[in-house]
Amino acid sequence: MGNFFVNSDITKAETLPASFYRDTIVFEKMKEDVFAKSWQFIGDKSSLVPIDTFVHPFSFMENYLPEPMVLVRDKQSKIRCMSNVCTHRGNLIAHNPGILTRGLNCMYHGRRWDLQGQFKHMPEFQEAKAFPRACDHLHQFALEEWGPFLFTGLDTEIDFSIIRNFLDKYIGFLPLNEFKYDAVSSKDYLVNCHWALYCDNFLEGFHIPFVHPDLNRVLDYNTYATELFDYGTLQIGYADGAEETFDLPIGHACYGSKIAAFYFWIFPNIMLNFYPWGLSVNVVKPISPGKTKVSFISYLHGEHKFEGAASAAIDKVEREDEFVVEGVHQGLQSRIYKTGRFSPTREQGVHHFHRMLAERL
Repeated sequence: MGNFFVNSDITKAETLPASFYRDTIVFEKMKEDVFAKSWQFIGDKSSLVPIDTFVHPFSFMENYLPEPMVLVRDKQSKIRCMSNVCTHRGNLIAHNPGILTRGLNCMYHGRRWDLQGQFKHMPEFQEAKAFPRACDHLHQFALEEWGPFLFTGLDTEIDFSIIRNFLDKYIGFLPLNEFKYDAVSSKDYLVNCHWALYCDNFLEGFHIPFVHPDLNRVLDYNTYATELFDYGTLQIGYADGAEETFDLPIGHACYGSKIAAFYFWIFPNIMLNFYPWGLSVNVVKPISPGKTKVSFISYLHGEHKFEGAASAAIDKVEREDEFVVEGVHQGLQSRIYKTGRFSPTREQGVHHFHRMLAERL
């Protein structure tokens, strides 16, 4: 596999080598070194666990790190994320979302837990010694709430408060709890490229004038800005015309500017794109070194409607990005290309991403 190094000085740094995107051993190693230690977006509380005693089973990164989990809202409205695996013989416990007033029950041999994940009963175990053990309770995974949104991790090493504080600095003025999930405009895309290439492309506005002519007409490319923080980036899209912009409060870091979009990226694979109409969450999900699933999840703000023109514009930008990143993926199979350089003025986000990956690998 070799060691990866990306110089901290962007004016001297080289990108991760082409072998990084081709190597299946590296792809597998990132499961533990990158994704198992990350926070992953689950969804919003109202859609997943809308009322007390409601459970919602799901898989953590289903095509890459398929850990069975279950969200549970107990009778006191406390939400937990727990293992969805029976501590007796490993059967899945909850199979479908729904109300469970009497707790969780394994249909294989009848083991039961309360809605806090504590072991309650097991038939035919009266003679078992030193039972129940601590491991007979359901494992509790870390769970963070930010507004209506839920995030979890397997063995995360990232302080979520750093992420929360950075997000709040720029969009904390928005009434996030009023954002409503819109199933009609939410969709998945399958992209024939390495997952990190999709993130590379997202993390710079350098390509916008060349790849996205329509988007370039509404954004002021010359003022397009990138800010970095410990676990991600923010790209700020300034409007270049009469487009709808944010009504920023006095004291905001961008007060007085015409902002059309805040594009956040949370390491390693989550994009939170805020527009005046609401939020588009993009979750980049690895499948194989050459295939990636990208979920677009839409939330509308207030009386805004996701109009056909806005939907078509986002879909058009996505298709343009797919064409480019799939071309890069094919190009990286070359025996000739080894590595590239970063634009010091336009690719700070990509440089930040590559450094984070290199350090963890």
